[in-house]
Amino acid sequence: MPSVSGRPRRRDAVANREKLVAAAEAVFAESGVSASLEEIARRAEVSIGTLYNHFPSRGSLLDAVYPARIAALAGTAQTALADDDPWRGFRTFLVQVFELQATDRGMNDAMTLRYPDAMALAAACDEGFASASLLVERAQESGALRGDFQIEDLASLVWSISRIISATVDVAPDAWRRFLDLQLDGLRAEGAHPLSAPAMTAEQVAAAMRAG
Repeated sequence: MPSVSGRPRRRDAVANREKLVAAAEAVFAESGVSASLEEIARRAEVSIGTLYNHFPSRGSLLDAVYPARIAALAGTAQTALADDDPWRGFRTFLVQVFELQATDRGMNDAMTLRYPDAMALAAACDEGFASASLLVERAQESGALRGDFQIEDLASLVWSISRIISATVDVAPDAWRRFLDLQLDGLRAEGAHPLSAPAMTAEQVAAAMRAG
C-alpha cells in the first residue's frame, strides 16, 4: 500500500493500521462509535499516538470502518428489488437493515449519526438511501405503500427504530420488531397484522427509559 508521499509504507505501519481498524470494528460494535479511542489502541496493542498518526480524528477512523459495510447494503436492496412482491421486498430490506443494526452498536450509530469529518461515511449513507428510494418508489407504484411517503420519512423511520434499538437492546432485544410492525402497518392501507414480538413488560420499559 503506498504512503501519502508515494513511497511504500513500512510493513509495521501497515500492520498497525490493520490492527487498529480491526480493533475499532470490535470496540465500536460493542460500545458504539463514541467508544474510547484509548480502548481501541489498547485492543490493537499500539500506543494512542500510533492511533492518531493513522487516524487524526474519530471521523477518519469511522471512514476506515463503516463505508464499505454500509455500501454492502446496496446488495441487500438489489435482492429486495428482485422480490415479486414490492411490499414484501420493502419490508424485508428494512428488517435486514435493522437486524444488522441490532447486532452492532457501531453500525446503529453510524447509520443515524453524522460526524462532520467522516465524509466517506456520510457519502455511503446517502448512497444507501438512494438505493432504498427505489424500493419506496416500487412499493408506491404497486399501490401497497402510501403515496405521500417520502425518502425523508424513511430516514426518520431508520432514526426512530435505531433509538429503540439503542434503548432496549439489553432488556428486550427484539422490541424493535414490534415497533417496526406498528410503523409499517401505518404505512399501508391494509388492516393490522400480527406483531413479531410481544410487548415489553413495565419493568423492561422502565429499564429502557433509564438506559436511554
